[in-house]
Amino acid sequence: MGLRDEILEQPGLLRRWLDTQLDAARRVAEAISQREIDYVFLAARGTSDHAGVYAQYLWGARNRLPVAFAAPSLFTRYDEDSVPRLRHALVVGISQSGQSPDVVSVLAEGRRQGAVTLAITNAADSPLEQAAEFALDVHMGAEKAVAATKSYTGELLAVATLSALMRGEAQALDELMRLPQAIEATLMLEAAAAEIAQQHRDLRQCVVLGRGYNYATAREWALKLKELAYVYADPYSAADFQHGPIAMVERGARVLAVAPSGAVLDDLLALLRRLRDEYGAELLVTSDDDDALALGTHTLRLPAGLPEWLSPLAAIVPAQLYCYHLTLAKGYDAETPRHIRKVTLTE
Repeated sequence: MGLRDEILEQPGLLRRWLDTQLDAARRVAEAISQREIDYVFLAARGTSDHAGVYAQYLWGARNRLPVAFAAPSLFTRYDEDSVPRLRHALVVGISQSGQSPDVVSVLAEGRRQGAVTLAITNAADSPLEQAAEFALDVHMGAEKAVAATKSYTGELLAVATLSALMRGEAQALDELMRLPQAIEATLMLEAAAAEIAQQHRDLRQCVVLGRGYNYATAREWALKLKELAYVYADPYSAADFQHGPIAMVERGARVLAVAPSGAVLDDLLALLRRLRDEYGAELLVTSDDDDALALGTHTLRLPAGLPEWLSPLAAIVPAQLYCYHLTLAKGYDAETPRHIRKVTLTE
């Protein structure tokens, strides 16, 4: 099984997780809700860090939980007086392999201090799970390709499901159950993604924009461009981009944008219009909104009707397909990118 196979199997795997793991997620959500928690303290690396960015927006907006990111070096490289106080935190570690020592160290210290600890991982009985009081296994199966795809959407699903269960809303669960069908629809974009990738085979650098929930998508899309196609892809929140980095844009610059319907769409539309009309940027836009798509030189249409809080799970799939086909168009090996391994151990 290769990278493309793992991209294509995501809808079925997510459907299976919802069918088999909802009760386990409910038990975790109920246990968390019964504890005195003031904030979330989250540790992750790489792709899993982007799942953490999604959690920061989602749990902040829908569960009113502030989410702070750990600086793991404080737990592994500095003395114990440098370790933050975590007694009233929900300490969360997100890791596909569950093996990264620095992420494990954050959970171990949180548990030592009496905090609630949660591991979200694709590896049962991993060091991360063993360090945590509670665990959610994303059950995406062995991921053979070096670049993470299905484990990322599995992490997003676990984060989204916890949010829905902690809110206790039937509508949110109904929306979750419809999610695999929406993601299945995005797989129909493969031919379009491949055609755009062929036209972009000379791509060496670009900017990737998103905002709100989909800032995570912009970051993950940029990472896949770097590790697979060796493109210098710089991800930004559309708001942060206007505080200086926009000065880099020249005529013909490539800008990739994630702009689904939702609270931040109007701001994104204004920025994309400015980039196209005033600065002559070439836009690749992925969206379900006609106005956003009309701004794109190239477009990938997302399925309509998905609520904004779940849109990152669908929006990343055409981005994964684009990166896969761009890698092939450039003549590179999508299965074994240079210099990186499936499991990276940092301390």
